[in-house]
Amino acid sequence: MSERQELLSGLALTTFRLNGRFLDVADALATPVGLTAAHWQVLGAVLEAPLPVSGIARAMGITRQSVQRIADLLAAKGMVEYRPNPAHRRAKLVAPTAAGLEAVHRIDPAHAAFADRLCDTIGDVRAAAALEALRLLADTLDALEGEAQGT
Repeated sequence: MSERQELLSGLALTTFRLNGRFLDVADALATPVGLTAAHWQVLGAVLEAPLPVSGIARAMGITRQSVQRIADLLAAKGMVEYRPNPAHRRAKLVAPTAAGLEAVHRIDPAHAAFADRLCDTIGDVRAAAALEALRLLADTLDALEGEAQGT
């Protein structure tokens, strides 16, 4: 295997490991308020503005079907609602309800405490640099995938 192949494999394996760890952390933070990491992820995607399921899926890097299933579960729990979408008749917008917003706000203290522990451990500058590197990697993979698909 070439050095570049080893780098790609290392990036992928480390990212998979990080994803698992972040999901564990998110579950630990969300469970006390009756959510899962996936619920929190979908709710988090629509806090700023309602989005269609496909928009949430793109933003989160997960399948539209997964988001639809989670959004339906959240709607059944009264945490989100489906609203008409002026841009597309059939693709409803997912929006948080007051109960959904309240659940996310109840996570905030534990979320802030964990963020402080993480940044105290690795430092704000390193955390910001890691975020920048991860965003660059994600954007580059998106661009390379777009090139491969001819878009």
